[in-house]
Amino acid sequence: MKIAIVKLSALGDIIHAMVALQFIKQKYPDCQIDWVVEEAFKGILANNPDIDTIHTVNIKKAKKNKSLKLLFQEFKKLRNLPKYDLVIDAQGLIKSAIVSKIIKSNRVSGFDKYSIRESIAAIFYNHTTSIAYDENTIDRNIKVICNPLNIAISSKEVVNKSPFLFSQGQVKVPNKPYAVLIVGSTWESRNYPKEKFVQVAELLQVNCLVAWGNSSEKEKAKWMVEQSEFINALPKLNFDDLKRIIQCSSLLIGNDTGPTHMAWGLNVPSITLFGPTPINRVYQTPINKVLKSNSEVDHFNLNKNDYSIKEIKVNDIVKISKELLGKKP
Repeated sequence: MKIAIVKLSALGDIIHAMVALQFIKQKYPDCQIDWVVEEAFKGILANNPDIDTIHTVNIKKAKKNKSLKLLFQEFKKLRNLPKYDLVIDAQGLIKSAIVSKIIKSNRVSGFDKYSIRESIAAIFYNHTTSIAYDENTIDRNIKVICNPLNIAISSKEVVNKSPFLFSQGQVKVPNKPYAVLIVGSTWESRNYPKEKFVQVAELLQVNCLVAWGNSSEKEKAKWMVEQSEFINALPKLNFDDLKRIIQCSSLLIGNDTGPTHMAWGLNVPSITLFGPTPINRVYQTPINKVLKSNSEVDHFNLNKNDYSIKEIKVNDIVKISKELLGKKP
């Protein structure tokens, strides 16, 4: 059986969908699984033994540049892919539905119209899966991928999953113990204050490595280094090296964003900090904890002006961190 999974972006969403791969392989060990993804995110999928081929597209670039020529080039590339028994749109957007439909297949599956924001996407599928939009994000990804394959996965199985991110990175890894701090995200209101990250590092008194991905995050990392002898900034890392750094870490503390969710995919202890986004985007486990501000979140209308994440207490982070690091609170 040949399966193509379409999950174009973003980083955290791709990670939350990747967990399904191991369960598919358990039931269908000889199946072929390919993945269609935006070029920028290819690295997060790389080296996964359950993925046979990663097919990349540049739909986002074509839309940004308003280039019909590039868009049609990408569609032609998809049309030339081999035929699949099943294509699964695990994203539920109009663009991902179109991508899924263009790929030659016997069957296209995705969310039903009541389970996604862009309900028109469902008309492109001949098999649909129903799960409420405000259900746990990981459960939604697993169900839309596994349902057309008649695979049912329990929450216990998800909690006890095997790590599913893999690296061949050669980046130099510091001596343990060390913590990774993820200080950026797509919205400023999702970012825990850099001043409080510094306070966390000062109280933990372990080597805290700040990961950054753009110029503003780099400046934030530089400022934090100047404030504490326990903080060091990582160099600019590709996904392979970032996976390696997180894999070998003792703890990750970060905002609700893709690199933070990598810790869950690697079975590394973590604390995810939530403000304007819902905590049921993740699974909580004995080693993967969350802290949420007191604000109420509407899954269907997230408030980008909700800066309540800054209210999360430093001492609460430190207490859980010490527990995860094996220290007395």
